[in-house]
Amino acid sequence: MIRIDTNYIVRYFMNDNKEMADIAENILANEQVFISNEVLAEVVYVLLGVYNISKNSIVEKLIMLINCDNVATLDDTISVNALTIFKEKSIDFVDSILCAYSKYDEIKTFDKKLLKCIETSQKVD
Repeated sequence: MIRIDTNYIVRYFMNDNKEMADIAENILANEQVFISNEVLAEVVYVLLGVYNISKNSIVEKLIMLINCDNVATLDDTISVNALTIFKEKSIDFVDSILCAYSKYDEIKTFDKKLLKCIETSQKVD
């Protein structure tokens, strides 16, 4: 399994450097790859803050990527739920990950937006 970094995903999505985009596409299409939560968070940050891509577009692209058979994350359900929360709520992506985890684990925070997200999430039994 190959762990890819933020640059691979950004180049793949943005195709702003053809040579790098082609390399990234080849890896993403033909190899078993792993994307960590840290990389997902940085991809969201870069696409939103540097490239001004909309939340909806970022979420659609990342969910599509995560759903590929050869792509793995720490927990695909958590990753997809975090992306959905990020799209629907006005919290940052790292807090969205924590909110997604709150369905399974107790989360302690002083962050009011995160607390509200956690309170509106339902626990899985």
